[in-house]
Amino acid sequence: MKIQENRTFSQLEVGDEAQLTRLCTVDDLYAFASASGDHNPLHLAAYDGDGDGHPEAVAPALWPAGLVAAVLGNILPGAGTQTRAANLRFHAIVLAGDELTAVVRVTEKSDDGDVICTAEVRRVGDSTLVLSGDVRVTPPAKHMEFDSIEVPGLIVQRHRHFEALLAKARPLDPMPTAVVAPEEPNSLGGALLGYSNSIITPIFVGDPGKIAAAAEALGADLSGFEIIEAYGHQAAAHRAVDLVVEGRAQTLMKGHLHTDDLLRAVLRRENGLRTGRRLSHIFVMDVPGMSRPIMVTDAAVNIAPDLETKADIVQNAIHLAHSIGIETPKVGVLSAIETINPRMASSVDAALLSKMAERGQITGGLVDGPLAMDNAVDLNAARTKGITSEVAGAADILVAPNIEAGNMVAKQLTFISHAEAAGIVVGAAAPIILTSRSDDDDSRLASCAVAALHAYASKGKLHG
Repeated sequence: MKIQENRTFSQLEVGDEAQLTRLCTVDDLYAFASASGDHNPLHLAAYDGDGDGHPEAVAPALWPAGLVAAVLGNILPGAGTQTRAANLRFHAIVLAGDELTAVVRVTEKSDDGDVICTAEVRRVGDSTLVLSGDVRVTPPAKHMEFDSIEVPGLIVQRHRHFEALLAKARPLDPMPTAVVAPEEPNSLGGALLGYSNSIITPIFVGDPGKIAAAAEALGADLSGFEIIEAYGHQAAAHRAVDLVVEGRAQTLMKGHLHTDDLLRAVLRRENGLRTGRRLSHIFVMDVPGMSRPIMVTDAAVNIAPDLETKADIVQNAIHLAHSIGIETPKVGVLSAIETINPRMASSVDAALLSKMAERGQITGGLVDGPLAMDNAVDLNAARTKGITSEVAGAADILVAPNIEAGNMVAKQLTFISHAEAAGIVVGAAAPIILTSRSDDDDSRLASCAVAALHAYASKGKLHG
């Protein structure tokens, strides 16, 4: 614990100086907006102030002023200081990513017990003057030495990883997508959302009357969209697969039908979308506070996968990770323990998968296991257990031992850790966008983006 101390009026001398340096981040600006109520889009990367097509996250003027307050309240004079007046001038804007140094210097001790200080904030690197002025404060009445106060950490519930995926997907040509039975508002709305963001071009396959009713409930105009008649969910699924086989669509999107009905059409023996690899479901999850997206597999398709199926699940996830820009994904194969116990099949499978990757039977990523959930994602937990691994504490992909575990991990991240989840099925000749009725717009849009990126990458149009 760091020991801090303040200075009273008698302990201060003219010329005393203190400073601190702080990096301005986008999360800082969101936290400031939440605390202050200032939701000016200029400060939240939602406003293109100079018209160059790239919105800037411009810090509010009071953010660098807050650095001056931090010096006064924490260092000079320190704890117990009260600000009486401030005359500040702002000379340059601050953008997220700028590092700033605030300097406070005592210039006068007043007869009434107040102290006058000059304040200056400059950008680190080019020394650009951001703020200057003077501040009048009343120093603390009592000298104190104390342990620094631990302020609770704040996690901004912002999904920056999905923002990056959307930014990567939007410049690509919209992906032709066969939307199967979009016959209620949620499923139709998800497809239209992907279209409005220029990520997919939907081809609606299903009952035209039900699709029209769903559009009316949404207040949406479907003129100009292709609607292919197919009555009954199985018929719609088979017709949508036909569109992929014919080359008219490159992705599939689940609408208002059971997943089994859709996958049966995908896996049909004649003109299906089989590739020789097992299908698997992957959640790409944006967890607030995590430095990277987390992928969870399999949480929706394979109930109790054997070793051979798990090998396909791992390989599918690695390929998807490549598609979204993770060059060498780290795969943590989960169990309840991080040692091999012959009585716990998941620990044995995890060890075998790790060895298969070492021998080139699984390629494109680093695979390690068994790992418990904590030491798969938290470096400190891995170090505490004495695990030496390039994967432990840094896993990009979490491979669950069965569907129950995968579903629980994904739901916990969603409903307790406030993650957004994009869900797709891979392993077929075309990715399948698999959303649920409980998904919000961000999840639906991210699912479209992930599927589009994977379709482009699979055809060699992305990442070389």
